Amino acid sequence: MTTYGSFPGTRPRRLRTTPAMRRMVAETRLHPADLILPAFVREGVSEPVPIEAMPGVVQHTRDSLKKAAAEAVAAGVSGIMLFGVPEESKKDAVGTPGTDPDGILQVALRDVRAEVGDDLLVMSDLCLDETTDHGHCGVLDEQGRVDNDATLERYAEMAQVQADAGAHIVGPSGMMDGQIGVVRDALDQIGREDVAILAYTAKYASAFYGPFREAVGSSLKGDRKTYQQDPANVRESMRELALDLEEGADLVMVKPAGPYLDILARVADSVDVPVVAYQISGEYSMIEAAAEKGWIDRDRAIHEALTGIKRAGARNILTYWATEVAQRLGAAQ
Repeated sequence: MTTYGSFPGTRPRRLRTTPAMRRMVAETRLHPADLILPAFVREGVSEPVPIEAMPGVVQHTRDSLKKAAAEAVAAGVSGIMLFGVPEESKKDAVGTPGTDPDGILQVALRDVRAEVGDDLLVMSDLCLDETTDHGHCGVLDEQGRVDNDATLERYAEMAQVQADAGAHIVGPSGMMDGQIGVVRDALDQIGREDVAILAYTAKYASAFYGPFREAVGSSLKGDRKTYQQDPANVRESMRELALDLEEGADLVMVKPAGPYLDILARVADSVDVPVVAYQISGEYSMIEAAAEKGWIDRDRAIHEALTGIKRAGARNILTYWATEVAQRLGAAQ
């Protein structure tokens, strides 16, 4: 006997019945323009160098970097964030390659701008860790501690040479107090009010950076806990956010992304500037390693992880899968 009005009267599953239905009611959508490609360029190599801890990612030559940038444009990716890896012999205590107009990062910026013009936002990592012989993100004092204010002077110089080399956006990532204000002043002093600042606002001292150290040839001894944030803290991030906005940040970032979705959501709910998240090397490598073992569906896991980051509030996502995912999204459309 049929009983009308019986439980359940409301059936949410009706909106999950077919792929077309699920697509129509989806609350969060990934788009190629959401994505930014981090890329490494290494000085003095004739072929791309595979990064063992990050399968599928390489340290580019200048030529292969230009090709990667062109592929990103064709896929609809919004930007490319460049990290320069100088020859080991050129590293020193103050990170001289970072302010040398002929340093590898500045050369790469000019190469990519010449290749793609304004079709791709060319972004530059503004930090000293890749260029110092001690591997820290700043200048050290006599006791071996990172000297905040001496480091700011170096960041100001870096901002100017990176802008001159063609960066549309600079990304101060060292977590020095006052870095956004100093970089903004330095850019404005040379008439580069047009160059935007992506503030690494909440950058945590994370174990998930491990593979990145290989990617940039890091010389780090010890850790960065005196300047990167404690993973236990939330209010600290909100304080950093307020300071970065006051100092002139155009965009703000949470890094890492996946383990800090709560921070990302808090930041996104609090600001009216674009919020960016960086899906870092460890997040990438874990999915690739599990997929290689056959433990997860690689493509589904990638899409799910990126969707979660966007659902939490990221306007844009730095991901090493940017071009691949953008191509897949384009093909699906």
